[in-house]
Amino acid sequence: MDRKDIRRIAVFTSGGDAPGMNAALRAVVRTAAWNKLHVYGIERGYEGMIDGHFKRMERRDVANIIQRGGTVLRTARSKRFMTPEGRAQAAEHLKAYDIDACIAIGGNGTFTGAKVFSEEHNVPFIGVPGTIDNDLFGTDYTIGFDTAVNTAIDAVDKIRDTADSHNRLFFVEVMGRHSGYIALHTAIGSGASSVLIPEAQTNLEDLKNVLKKNKARGKLFSVVIVAEGHPMGGAAGIAERIKDELASMEPKVTVIGHLQRGGAPTALDRLLASRLGHAAVNRLLEGEENVAVGIVNDLITTYPFEDSIYKEKKPESKLIEMASILAI
Repeated sequence: MDRKDIRRIAVFTSGGDAPGMNAALRAVVRTAAWNKLHVYGIERGYEGMIDGHFKRMERRDVANIIQRGGTVLRTARSKRFMTPEGRAQAAEHLKAYDIDACIAIGGNGTFTGAKVFSEEHNVPFIGVPGTIDNDLFGTDYTIGFDTAVNTAIDAVDKIRDTADSHNRLFFVEVMGRHSGYIALHTAIGSGASSVLIPEAQTNLEDLKNVLKKNKARGKLFSVVIVAEGHPMGGAAGIAERIKDELASMEPKVTVIGHLQRGGAPTALDRLLASRLGHAAVNRLLEGEENVAVGIVNDLITTYPFEDSIYKEKKPESKLIEMASILAI
């Protein structure tokens, strides 16, 4: 689609919310307005597209939202959009509003829906990676990841205080059903004793030995960071399996949970979201479509939806090794 053919765009947030989504939305709306485009926000993602929940957005509609967590457009996971009938209904609403292209802010599921929909109904899409898990191939960082890590580190810092006071062992579970990025960065940033992530094979005996050695050399407490999707059952499952041998350390479990999704985005997430939202509009106007914008080595780039959907992104092995070395 040529630049001259794009007059109206729609923007929406979909899937799990992530701090910084509002900053990305603000950048999309204001960049579009600068280019004299009409912008419509779709409430509740693909669900709202199916139900026709569109609203015109101007510059003033995104004032005073850059610092807010969550998403002012709200979000949802849509089973109806997974059906041809649901997508056809969504396409009818886009036609009714004369929408020429869409910008989707979300993660893997959001990009999967955009790819399928675009192929069926010939609507150009640009994706903006918004997920705290940082698990999308094609970009070094996703919107919300930095805030989630900072939230987790702040919680672990507080847990260390009580762990130190009582000579205890804490297993702290952070988000990441299929990805260990939050756990790994939290462990390094908080000085944890060990980290357990889905991407690295865990030997339970090795973990026990590390914790026993810590105690033997006079370390008063230990904190182990666990990604929620760890195959041994998350923090509770692992604590249960080692509690008999390490009973003197009184193993405790803390699940940080959805706290990591909330709160004001960090400065880094606000800047990243602003850059990616601005780039999404510009790349659309330059004729790109059915790609996501990302950041690699601090440079804005684009990559096909297929890369995010089908290619796996894992933490660097050297970073995993470093976390073990620094925990000694």
